[in-house]
Amino acid sequence: MSTHIAIVWNPSKTEKETLEKGLDGAGLVAGAEVSWFETTVEDPGQGATRRALAAGADLVIAAGGDGTVRAVAEALADASSDVELGIVPLGTGNLLARNLGLPINDVPAAVARAVEGTSIPVDVGWVDVELEKGSERHAFVVMIGFGIDAHMIAETNEDLKAKAGWLAYVESLGRALTASEIVPFHLTADDLPGRDEEGHTLLIANCGTLQGGLTLLPDADPSDGELDYLLLSADGVGEWLGTLKTMVWDNGLGRLIRGKDETTSTDAVTHGRARKIRVTLPQPRAFEIDGEEIGETREFSVTLQPAAIHVR
Repeated sequence: MSTHIAIVWNPSKTEKETLEKGLDGAGLVAGAEVSWFETTVEDPGQGATRRALAAGADLVIAAGGDGTVRAVAEALADASSDVELGIVPLGTGNLLARNLGLPINDVPAAVARAVEGTSIPVDVGWVDVELEKGSERHAFVVMIGFGIDAHMIAETNEDLKAKAGWLAYVESLGRALTASEIVPFHLTADDLPGRDEEGHTLLIANCGTLQGGLTLLPDADPSDGELDYLLLSADGVGEWLGTLKTMVWDNGLGRLIRGKDETTSTDAVTHGRARKIRVTLPQPRAFEIDGEEIGETREFSVTLQPAAIHVR
């Protein structure tokens, strides 16, 4: 049982009283010290987590959306800390929580899992990305990439997102398809020779499931010590229909029914695995990290920190 629980919470997602009721209702923190660390626009969670570690917390609970979870995970991984992470998902996507099967839209259940659950090791990816404002380094726990997903995030109406949740992403998908054109780029995976590729979307993932239960990378495992990547290059209605069949049937329902182990790749859908990836583009592309569009880039490098955090 934890003796010092630190709660890093995002006040734009919930009220402190709601989380306190979840703790009291669960009746799980008797005798434990509970510290509260509020995130801000200037500090989405990394600084708050570092303060929690300095205060002696042996469990950090991230209460907020994907940005809060990523920020807390980044600070824990950067410190190589053994302090365990609990998640109370309060965002639109709740991507890591979905991939790990954690309670969603149920604060008491999520708090109970965070306090009582058994932890599992989770890998953390790191991306060094060149943006117009300079070089930045970020951790990610779900996926990064450019193409349709990044354009979809950039095109999403924030008012609709607040009202309709993840369904707002569906509304923006049509505009994202229009904005995503096939481009050439250079990719180097691990220590293999680099190669020229082309496509409209490249996703590099620690987890494979997005909003609405859509699984883009069925083999992605957040604890396997590898990153999975997906390259899409469908052009035209015919190739898009074939791509949807490959993703939804061949690598989805059909794979489960047939008990197939390997994913299917086609001319328009390519899967791969690596622990290090470097990408250069001839022109800037919109880039996203765990569901957040951060700007445009022409160059980024990805590495993996295996078992960097332990999530309850």
